[in-house]
Amino acid sequence: MSSIPPAEPPRIRWIEKLKDGSHVLIRPLLPEDREREAEFISNLSPEARYFRFFRAFQEPSPGLLDFLMNLDYRNTMAFVALVHRNGRIIEVGIARYGATAPDSCECAVVVADDWRRKGLASLLIRHLLDYARSQGFAQMYSVDAPTNRAVQSLASYLGSECRRDPDDPGQLIHSMKLR
Repeated sequence: MSSIPPAEPPRIRWIEKLKDGSHVLIRPLLPEDREREAEFISNLSPEARYFRFFRAFQEPSPGLLDFLMNLDYRNTMAFVALVHRNGRIIEVGIARYGATAPDSCECAVVVADDWRRKGLASLLIRHLLDYARSQGFAQMYSVDAPTNRAVQSLASYLGSECRRDPDDPGQLIHSMKLR
């Protein structure tokens, strides 16, 4: 496993067709996506923001955006899904991971409310899983609310193991072996 982060994001991208026939571009999150990421988070429903961040807020703080945008593309990575709408490129989903140990990483995925049930979350997470595997990670997990049925369904579909968080019984941990 390399401990030196790449100087620039990997030049990978995919154009994916969703269940409804629409297409999205999936690529690494870039520094110039900061305002797009802020707009995406602000446009999520309060429930989606809560499930993703475990707290309620209207707009992301500059500190939260700094944290989310600080990627080294090895220990921290994010893939963003983009579409053209009304002459603009907008973010409709994102999946990310952050290393928590040399061979383990925590992940999260969130999709815009009007882009759910189209297969986007599973596409994003599959690209993230493959990338984490290529970076030498052996396990990926997520910490989720038991009421987040969408994540439970996705985790089950992907074959993740599910258990209660021993430190917080109000949370579930979904884990998947990558090797």
